[in-house]
Amino acid sequence: MGTITIGDKSFETDEEGYLVNLADWNEDVAKHISQAEGIDLSDNHWEVINFLRKYYEEYQIAPAVRVLTKAIGKALGPEKGNSQYLYELFPYGPAKQACKIAGLPKPTGCV
Repeated sequence: MGTITIGDKSFETDEEGYLVNLADWNEDVAKHISQAEGIDLSDNHWEVINFLRKYYEEYQIAPAVRVLTKAIGKALGPEKGNSQYLYELFPYGPAKQACKIAGLPKPTGCV
């Protein structure tokens, strides 16, 4: 277990850096995690992060990359619903890395 400290608040993470308590997530936490991951968040990143959070709220599961790609394609269009686009935003794995920044659990099936 680890922690993320932002200002005077600490947030518990698992051994891979995913938030333990999903309710701890906010934009400052996302920015902190993204910096640690080497990502400068753009509007395109936020679009995927917010999509993931809504998806999780609806289905109670963090989608694996194939499911994520397909769902984003349906919701945001084919130019964004493809692996190349998502890997450009999240080079260490769109599902894994985006879910971490979005404060969600690690997607099932991700190593």
